[in-house]
Amino acid sequence: MQNQPGHTTRRHRPAMLILAIVGALVCLGMAWWQWDRYESASGTFQNLGYALQWPVFAVAMVWAYRRFVVLESTPEPERVRTGAGSGPREIPAGVLPDRPAPGDLSIAALAHDDPDPQLAEYNRYLAELDTPAQKPAARSPAAQKSTAPDPSTPQTRAREEEAQ
Repeated sequence: MQNQPGHTTRRHRPAMLILAIVGALVCLGMAWWQWDRYESASGTFQNLGYALQWPVFAVAMVWAYRRFVVLESTPEPERVRTGAGSGPREIPAGVLPDRPAPGDLSIAALAHDDPDPQLAEYNRYLAELDTPAQKPAARSPAAQKSTAPDPSTPQTRAREEEAQ
């Protein structure tokens, strides 16, 4: 009888049913607790909001379980007919933003392959800094100045005193 067309089989999943029932009861218990907090001397409107919100969560648990059972028991031909379970569909126009036009200034810098002279100079400077121990004559005056010992450090003062 299970393979007859039009016959739906229902699987009984006690663990899922117990989970849905326990989840709904916990949500209703939380609603009761929040209602008691609201009625206490220190209760606020936030507690009232939660007391009204938890029953909605309980209903959502029961609805989700029911929806799971219905979708699981729906025969395959009906899923195809209703469109459930079909593959990806075309995205409707207007959902995604339009691609930028080539003349758009926000992407103009990315569209051109013209080298930036400042960027090229900076990259040359970084390459110069990255080169291992060059001869002092080959280095620029600014680089030579930066490698001179700092006279304010204690090590430099100690070396000067030893040299005298």
